[in-house]
Amino acid sequence: MNAWARVVGTGCLLGLLALCAACSHERNPAAPSAIKLGERMSPGPWGEISRGRYLVRAGDCEACHTAPGGQPFAGDRAIPTPFGTIYSSNITPDPETGIGRWTDEDFYRAMHEGIDREGEHLYPAFPYPWYTRLSRDDVLAIKAYLDTRAPVRQDHRRNALPWPLDQRGLMALWNGMYFDAGSFQPDPKRPAQWNRGAYLVQGLGHCGACHSDKNFAGATDMDDPFTGGHAENAYAPSLAGSVRDGLGSWTGQDIVQYLGTGRNGRTAAAGPMAEVIEQSTQYLSKPDLEAIAVYLKSLPAPKDTSVASVDKDTLDRGAALYLDNCQGCHLKQGQGEIGAFPPLRQSSAVQAASADTLIGVILEGASIPRTTAEPTGLAMQGFADHLSDAQIADLTTYIRNAWGNRAEAVDPGHVRDLRETLRESPGG
Repeated sequence: MNAWARVVGTGCLLGLLALCAACSHERNPAAPSAIKLGERMSPGPWGEISRGRYLVRAGDCEACHTAPGGQPFAGDRAIPTPFGTIYSSNITPDPETGIGRWTDEDFYRAMHEGIDREGEHLYPAFPYPWYTRLSRDDVLAIKAYLDTRAPVRQDHRRNALPWPLDQRGLMALWNGMYFDAGSFQPDPKRPAQWNRGAYLVQGLGHCGACHSDKNFAGATDMDDPFTGGHAENAYAPSLAGSVRDGLGSWTGQDIVQYLGTGRNGRTAAAGPMAEVIEQSTQYLSKPDLEAIAVYLKSLPAPKDTSVASVDKDTLDRGAALYLDNCQGCHLKQGQGEIGAFPPLRQSSAVQAASADTLIGVILEGASIPRTTAEPTGLAMQGFADHLSDAQIADLTTYIRNAWGNRAEAVDPGHVRDLRETLRESPGG
């Protein structure tokens, strides 16, 4: 994602016994998904491992620690940042190239302080600024699960960072300026459900790593978090209470449905968020999804900034392009087709502060997440070879300002730069 945003997380599938033990809340009401903040599962190693598997999924760890076509959790996935490319680490229990020789304390220190077994500072592409909030019990459950994975020998590729950013010692200075270690402290004035949601969003889910603005050094703006931010050449929209470009008009059920299935009556997931839903949030229990919704719905709406008007000629050109290329699926009024083609009107993602995700979808296409609840993930073709930068700018501007939408116009030069960035990015 952006800056140091999207992560280097931890783990996924378990062996046969844990697979049977840790299913969704609907199939197993006693699954680890239903655990309250600070609550322990039944004693015994399999209970701890099963809980760790659930937590690993909640943290979306497999996505970042698995290269395309590679072995799960063996690392070597390229994480693009504005400063260069970072390659994720091998977190299988291989003793030479993974974490096979790491003690529980080594692992907790990495998660809590961002320092590895050898005392080297980790880059905050691994979201230790968020994982630091995890309880020790949860961290050790994650470690217990990872220790059950098959060891895979996979050497860590050298990060493609320029000097002096390739010197890990600089992270000590970065930490001193931007990192505050410390476990999550429940708010005694809030109900347990809100605190559970806050724990998941602020910690394990590390949602603010993408959905928050970053400063010049790649540190999250903690004074105004969750109001949108760049991540992996896309834009993660605001999670705050703005009606136009946030979650202000969403109900709690809208949030639960979106995180559980990848779609709802308002939108469908695209860009990096589609992978998050496929790999992570679809596996969360209904109580945890509801807790996340309660927390997100409590975020205040930031002051709505004014949006400049768009000239009529641009909108006319965009309308013609929409008719030729988009209307067949998204329909005349941008209402889409529920369950098939996501609506574009009154969409907070379409009206986000940055159009990068929408531009990326137009350029490269997208697929709706495939989930257990919604296994059919329809795909949209990309138009990079069919539309020029100026045409995509006009089309995007029209979509962002039609049917009651309101957002900044898109410049052709920005489309050109993003097209080039996507073409050159790892895996692009």
